[in-house]
Amino acid sequence: MRQVPDVIVVGAGAAGLAAAAELGRSGLAVVILEARNRIGGRMFTQRDPVWQVPIEFGAEFIHGLPPEIWEPLQARGVVITEVAGDLWCSENGSLSSRDFFSTVDDILKKMTDISEDESFLSFLDRHFPASPGDPERQEARRRALSYVTGFNAADPDRVGVRWLVVGMRAEEKIEGHRAFRSKNGYEDLLDIFRQQLTETGVSTQTETIVDSIDWTQGRIELTVRRGAESSKLNTRRVLVTLPLGVLKAKEAGTVRFSPALPPKKLEALEKLEMGTVMRVTFRFRSRFWETISPFQGGPKTLSEMSFLFSRDDFYPTWWTKTPEEVPIITGWAPFRSAERLSGMSRSFVIERGLKTLSSLLNITSERLESLLDDAYFHDWQNDPFSCGAYSYGAVGSDGAQEALASPIGNMLFFAGEATDTSGHNGTVHGAIASGRRAAAEIVKTLR
Repeated sequence: MRQVPDVIVVGAGAAGLAAAAELGRSGLAVVILEARNRIGGRMFTQRDPVWQVPIEFGAEFIHGLPPEIWEPLQARGVVITEVAGDLWCSENGSLSSRDFFSTVDDILKKMTDISEDESFLSFLDRHFPASPGDPERQEARRRALSYVTGFNAADPDRVGVRWLVVGMRAEEKIEGHRAFRSKNGYEDLLDIFRQQLTETGVSTQTETIVDSIDWTQGRIELTVRRGAESSKLNTRRVLVTLPLGVLKAKEAGTVRFSPALPPKKLEALEKLEMGTVMRVTFRFRSRFWETISPFQGGPKTLSEMSFLFSRDDFYPTWWTKTPEEVPIITGWAPFRSAERLSGMSRSFVIERGLKTLSSLLNITSERLESLLDDAYFHDWQNDPFSCGAYSYGAVGSDGAQEALASPIGNMLFFAGEATDTSGHNGTVHGAIASGRRAAAEIVKTLR
């Protein structure tokens, strides 16, 4: 490795890894600095020791057919399985297999007709006002709100309709309504990145925290920490792939830019928000839901349940690993639900999850506790290297992703899912695309 690298990449998430691999292929000397003790960022896979299946703490599903993910996985011959199974809803203490998404789709399609941006809640109030005398309309509103908060981890009173529409159109192009899993989870993709970095000579330094980036007078100097030791690094170009939550954080300990980022970039940060999500994954001794019959002893059971939706205040959405028949189920807590759980103790997070399952599936908490083998979760909001789950655009955020992505003086470059301009914010493939875009920008300035 050369003493002064051509490019230093800050962050080893999907964007940083993709960019570093592209820069390495171009013959540049590249160093990745990662604060964690691992690469992957918000891709974080562990293997369950009993069933030998991936447990995802961060990204889990491949949404649709994005080439950024499918092409490398298929080239490696990785097995990819489409999510299948039954969708169930829990309402008023009973389970039903009603179509959850058709009424939501009808509402979301009407967003394309708006002329001025507004929040999703404002849109709902204008076009689908609450009507206590019309239970079907009330239910449609509730489901639409649940979908926006659940899928986008967004505050419906903040998220912009224009941003939602751009995302919907982008999803349609890649069949984003379909969901897939890789055999070993996102660890399969990380293995490919590891190989690419090795082949291109990219150096990765984990447990290295960047305290400041000084880019005055045509030079760049980074102050970094490894444990108690601090040092200075110089380079010609820096690619910043920090999550939006970290860039927006104002407390001590976040990366300082000197001089400060330009006003346009700071304005862009104010127009983008970081969603909040908590999740808990339980491994039980058996797939107890296989024996549960929602229809008073009828032949139909929950044996093929893939998703379970509810109105629970803590974990409104659950999913199994169907079609794999393993006794593992995950609870998803977005937005307000996540705010109730974030920062709480491990025992609280687990107990609330068990209590929710007990209520939704009409099984005693004592029975669930006796079946529970282990539980996994990660609090991304209180993780200083993520400060949230993934990004979304607030009202009036048109152009904010482009402004956040724009280079500064051919010295500082920016990537990450929040900088994606194609409508795929909040996704792994959006992050990868942004990394490749930034790599191309850097290569162009050095030739």
